[in-house]
Amino acid sequence: MKTVKIKPDRLGGKVKVPSSKSGCHRSIICASLASGKSIIDNVYFSRDIEVTTEAMRNFGAEIDRKENRLIINGTGKLVLKSKNIHCGESGSTLRFLIPLAASMNEEVILTGEGKLVERPLDVYYNIFKEQNIYYKNNSGRLPLAINGKLKSGNYEVRGDISSQFITGLMYELPLLDGDSEINITTNLESKPYVDITLDVLKHFGINVENVEYKKFVIQGNQKYRNSNYTVEGDFSQVAFLLAIGILGDEVCCSDIKIDSSQGDRVIVDIFKNMGANIEIKENNIIARSSKTSGIIFDAAQCPDLVPAVAALASVSNGTTQIINAERLRIKESDRLTAISSQLNKIGADVKEKRDGLIINGREKLKGGRVSSFNDHRIAMALAEVSSKCSDDLIIEDAECVKKSYPDFWKDFKSLGGNIIIE
Repeated sequence: MKTVKIKPDRLGGKVKVPSSKSGCHRSIICASLASGKSIIDNVYFSRDIEVTTEAMRNFGAEIDRKENRLIINGTGKLVLKSKNIHCGESGSTLRFLIPLAASMNEEVILTGEGKLVERPLDVYYNIFKEQNIYYKNNSGRLPLAINGKLKSGNYEVRGDISSQFITGLMYELPLLDGDSEINITTNLESKPYVDITLDVLKHFGINVENVEYKKFVIQGNQKYRNSNYTVEGDFSQVAFLLAIGILGDEVCCSDIKIDSSQGDRVIVDIFKNMGANIEIKENNIIARSSKTSGIIFDAAQCPDLVPAVAALASVSNGTTQIINAERLRIKESDRLTAISSQLNKIGADVKEKRDGLIINGREKLKGGRVSSFNDHRIAMALAEVSSKCSDDLIIEDAECVKKSYPDFWKDFKSLGGNIIIE
């Protein structure tokens, strides 16, 4: 699939939301580090989850796949089956697993593709230098070779680059001899993602003390406990589906845990603040056709929501300001440039700032050919406004949705989307 051509139409229906990518990554890693059998249910096998699964097999876990279930037999101790760990385009996989690789005391080589090869890893490089752990990269890019033994102790980590570094350390530090602390040297952004990590770690028997998100105290010599785990529905994907309902007839997102610890659950409040008609019924969220207006959206704690919010804002009344979003420049694409340039290409009025966007809403867009920048969230955000286009919307590299939501175009079609896949 190279392109998807969408003929503008109002959409509506019901969709079972894919399971949380964050929950899948974390539960698979924790179960693999435990001794004994764990069952992970409601796994959604996006490309990112597939590479994490294969990586944990390389670290010694026996993993069998049964439809949307993984049966994981962990050894309780890392045993390297292959020194080559391929991370695809998954930043989570790479950053979560580097501390495990740095504890093997033998060479591990982490590879990737796409934009992942140039995603920043300086937080880890600084730690390696302090602990005399050997590492080698390709002029700051992947592949990354590591050979050493991570030590317990005090870690100074920035909190304004990515919480993925903090999560990665939390997987390995409990296993080391001696206690450790992770001290956050800046304001911690994406706190909800750290909350998800703490919740999943606790489920698998690992305790981490959270001191006001400024310090995390970790006792050494802990052991992961095998356990069964069911992954929640993903609020990151709910954002696009709700927007489709707001701009169409009615979309019901099912199988959602309303009191989830996922930070992206705030999308319901964001859209409501914009004037959307959204109803919560048990484990369903229903978005109905609504007139929405501009807001000020602080993206510091939920950066993945920016593309979906920006797209809806482009066809809302008034002006929307998106602030504290500079970290989006080092995602699968420079998401501030990607979403602003492509929305403008189809008739929107979006001004790009260093750390955000200013969006003046318009009643209609004109449609045309746009690029996904090979970024799953950009592709889905553009698709959400197709019903407001006067002409066909053609999205290039539309298969990039496989990274997180392989069934997106199938579900889009089930809502009444008139699409031609080329």
